[in-house]
Amino acid sequence: MNRTTAIASILFVGISLAPVGSHVAADEQPLFGYSAESSRTERHWEEKLRAIPSTDNLRTYMQKLSAHPHHVGSPADKDNAEWIAAKFKEFGLDTHIEQFDVLFPTPKERVVELVEGGPKFVAKLQEPALPQDPTSNQQSEQLPTYNAYSIDGDVTAPLVYVNYGIPEDYEQLERLGISVQGKIVIARYYHSWRGIKPKVAAEHGAIGCLIYSDPHEDGFVQGLTFPAGAYRPPDGVQRGSVADMPFYPGDPLTPGVGARKDAKRLKLEEAPTITKIPVLPISHADAQPLLAALTGRVAPEGWRGGLGITYHVGPGPAKVHLKVKSNWDIKPLYDVIGKIPGSTFPDEWVIRGNHHDGWVNGAEDPISGQVAILEEARSLGELVKSGWKPKRTIIYCAWDGEEPGLLGSTEWAEQHYDELRAHGVAYINSDGNGRGYLGVEGSHTLEKFSNDIAREISDPETKLTAWKRQQLREISNAKTPEQREEIRKRADLRIPALGSGSDYTAFLQHDGVAALNIGFGGEDQGGIYHSIYDDFYWFTHFSDTDFVYGRALAQTGGTAMMRLADADLLPFEFGDFADTVQTYLKELKTLSQKMQDDIRERNKEIEEGVFKATDDPKRPLVPPSTEAVPPHLNFAPFENAVDVLTRSAAEYRKALDQANANGGAALASASLAEVNKMLIESERKLTTAEGLSNRPWFKHQLYAPGFYTGYGVKTVPAVREAIELKKWKLADEGIVVVARVLQDEAALISSAAQKLSEVK
Repeated sequence: MNRTTAIASILFVGISLAPVGSHVAADEQPLFGYSAESSRTERHWEEKLRAIPSTDNLRTYMQKLSAHPHHVGSPADKDNAEWIAAKFKEFGLDTHIEQFDVLFPTPKERVVELVEGGPKFVAKLQEPALPQDPTSNQQSEQLPTYNAYSIDGDVTAPLVYVNYGIPEDYEQLERLGISVQGKIVIARYYHSWRGIKPKVAAEHGAIGCLIYSDPHEDGFVQGLTFPAGAYRPPDGVQRGSVADMPFYPGDPLTPGVGARKDAKRLKLEEAPTITKIPVLPISHADAQPLLAALTGRVAPEGWRGGLGITYHVGPGPAKVHLKVKSNWDIKPLYDVIGKIPGSTFPDEWVIRGNHHDGWVNGAEDPISGQVAILEEARSLGELVKSGWKPKRTIIYCAWDGEEPGLLGSTEWAEQHYDELRAHGVAYINSDGNGRGYLGVEGSHTLEKFSNDIAREISDPETKLTAWKRQQLREISNAKTPEQREEIRKRADLRIPALGSGSDYTAFLQHDGVAALNIGFGGEDQGGIYHSIYDDFYWFTHFSDTDFVYGRALAQTGGTAMMRLADADLLPFEFGDFADTVQTYLKELKTLSQKMQDDIRERNKEIEEGVFKATDDPKRPLVPPSTEAVPPHLNFAPFENAVDVLTRSAAEYRKALDQANANGGAALASASLAEVNKMLIESERKLTTAEGLSNRPWFKHQLYAPGFYTGYGVKTVPAVREAIELKKWKLADEGIVVVARVLQDEAALISSAAQKLSEVK
């Protein structure tokens, strides 16, 4: 036992011998969802929990789990899963490994070469080992630089630079009179998830796609490059999946069902989430000769990156040969599931997860989060040995296959869909961790709960609470005096909604289980994402070097799990939720009006001849056609539903205030079980069996990843995306669907309020 662990153990013993509640002020405000008596007990156990996590343990776990590349199907991936399972068992969790068999392609051939328009150039497509970084030389174990789920292809065509490769960039190209039909496009990372770039390119007729890491966002423009600094070096490459996850995540061949050995599978050519054109990621060192060979228009100012060249759009004279060929194998993946059974409500599940697979060594992504979860599990196990018994079942999950497409969590959530709909209280996710501020995103029925947890956690450097440090940051970053004033006065900090990109997706947006995503960050300098340099050496030199924020994450996640597991009344709250939905309604009305105004303005410019030829007479700007101004959308159903929701939230608040009277004696009633079952259903009510019209796997009507953003959330997606795409009839239909969902939610909240008011 090392020194830090010994000190923690001594502290733990000292606290465990203290009389229950002796350190809690008699007049302290009871925790939300707890009576005064149960609150004192809960605070006692939570303080014990937060004293246990050890930075030395976190370091040891990371060194073990990041020692070798551990992608899906690799020997180290299975070894890590078995090691985590053994640890969970050692900590006292009832543990098993669930195996799924998923499509996971790995590359056989990769070629990028400039064949016309300049000196012949063949891209290296290789990240060099560095003598300072001891695990960067494990070439025989490393996955090559590639994009998983790119279709095979062998194409040669002129090159066109498309900036970030998002829809608005193609609108700009159209105005410039440049087509990508039959071309290979080169796009830089950022401003959307990588899988959107080949998707949009294919929609515009491109036959191949390259994605590179421009130093403007991801390299020397930001700071010193690795190994001298934290940022991506010239030959660094961002691997990653390009499956069309906004359509559905998980195994491309088994949508909606767990990928067991006997699962019915689509044929490879039938899988809609595999790209339509070949795609490869490259470094900026490999990209520069290709971009330098382009001529044609000088790229618009906002398109110019950090390379020492003049950025041209093309096409011509550069012509590129791109070849991608993969092994399309079914590989096993290993989800580690550990349980602490509930003593009172074993059929109510509180779930915590982080993935364990990496693209290469993956110290930051994901091991920095996984080691915190291990310390959480160890800490809870220590409490169980000391007599603590959670009321609800706690489930800790180490997911496999997150990197290729949220495979492990999605297959598990699909396999256990009915059980999760029946038993899932909440899912709390993390996906790596760093140094800085506590970030929280998720279901707004848990907004107050997440604020309460943040107030309990001490920031390791400033010694402020994590909540106060984040509030000060938001005040500093506020763009208007009104925003600044709201942050100062609002009881709870607003939390962003969840889109996609991590393992909460299936729980929240498919199964309807309330979810949060938590982690520290914002102060570490990231520039090794999905590269061979994301390893123990980089993390211990440039991120949470002493693992104090890893300990803080273990304290945060562990406190949240305990509080959900032990609550008399589950801490869902609907005032913040109703307030957030009000903001969504305002945003949609503003967006609709802006779209109308923009169309009118564009039509006026066209009619007045504002769009004229530029200084290049061979390529004049192409004026867009005028379009009809859309009719006003009928927001009345949405407005009425939000009013009802706001009233029901007030009813629940009133009933809760009554239940909290006299020290919350009513919260000790056994009849609260009926109220809790209603509260668990509150997130389910925000889903529909039919799902979104263009992607039915996504069933949540308030939160979804954007169809053209990938990770980024689109709130009220059926309405918001229809407006953005100028599909006005679909927008009106979406308003009716969302209004009905909110009416049902309001009815459930009112019923819960009524039942709570009857509790004696």
